[in-house]
Amino acid sequence: MPLAAYASHAADSRGRRFPEADVRLRDAFQRDRDRIVHSTAFRRLVYKTQVFVNHEGDLFRTRLTHSLEVAQLGRSIARGLGLNEDLVEAIALAHDLGHTPFGHAGQDALHDCMAAHGGFEHNLQSLRVVDRLEIRYPAFDGLNLSFETREGILKHCSRRDALALDAGEPGGVARRFLDGTQPSLEAQLCNLADAIAYNAHDIDDGVRSGLLTLDQLADLPLVRRHRDAVLAEFPALAGAPGRRLLFDTIRRMLSAQVHDVIDATAAALDAAAPASADAARLGPRLLQHSAAMHAEATELKRFLFSALYRHPQVMRTTDVARQVVRALFAAYVAAPQEMPAEHAARSDRHRAVADYVAGMTDRFATREHRRLTGQDLFGALAPAGG
Repeated sequence: MPLAAYASHAADSRGRRFPEADVRLRDAFQRDRDRIVHSTAFRRLVYKTQVFVNHEGDLFRTRLTHSLEVAQLGRSIARGLGLNEDLVEAIALAHDLGHTPFGHAGQDALHDCMAAHGGFEHNLQSLRVVDRLEIRYPAFDGLNLSFETREGILKHCSRRDALALDAGEPGGVARRFLDGTQPSLEAQLCNLADAIAYNAHDIDDGVRSGLLTLDQLADLPLVRRHRDAVLAEFPALAGAPGRRLLFDTIRRMLSAQVHDVIDATAAALDAAAPASADAARLGPRLLQHSAAMHAEATELKRFLFSALYRHPQVMRTTDVARQVVRALFAAYVAAPQEMPAEHAARSDRHRAVADYVAGMTDRFATREHRRLTGQDLFGALAPAGG
């Protein structure tokens, strides 16, 4: 499908912070995607928590599998709307590069540790990873990605952080947080694909862990409608062992949400009629669910928050994760020589420690904590399943 006029066209990119010559076979956004896939931070995502800590089971989602699922959903929606699939994929694959070990628990702990030193936010950290912390090229730090990919990575940003970023890059990726404009349609799409993906896979992981049941979930209209459709077509699945009923329910839920986004957004685009990618930035957000689907997805999100993310077993693990991150931060601030030389030598000690800890995988953070403290806090916790 050809790109729509309102899509981001690689030939019209606002470019890279450090100019580079074009290459054969790949446009700017395809190069961005490839640089992300080959980065160290991307490989680390395979051992970073989504909901369940990495050692709790081999089949639970990680930040890597989550990012791949967001990219797949994003490309499907982009294809249906004539948006740039390669840009969507690049943003999706990079959007969690700044996540700490142990998921949001690790981020919260690191933010507390950095409260007096500028705080910590994973979207801002993802931008730091691609702009500064990846060391691969002789001519510049970071991956030197295109403006449009970097813009999509910076999903959230406080006014304080936006002012600081804009001072160093006037009119750059943080400017929209100051002037109230929107990111590209591809960036907006990735935000929605992210939410669709984690709602669906957290259902799967929650049931796999034994902390949720499909019967519980069937109280939610979005789940019940698709579960009932599966049973109407395959009645033998009622009460049958295995996960076919769950898997097909989730598959249908995902398809329904993808089609809903395409239809609702197409209607919004027809009404707004943006003539270019830049014109689409000047109005309201155009990537959207229908009102009915938004309400159902919001209800599912609230259920998962209370029944899964706040489940006592999950909370026990996240409490331990916070302790591990806090202890690591304190240990490295007190003894920076325990970090690799490139971190230990930095003058901004607290930010250097935050960068180092944020880059850790779950299992490396656990090993480092055991080495530095002699404690094994996770060892006393029973696995969730898998």
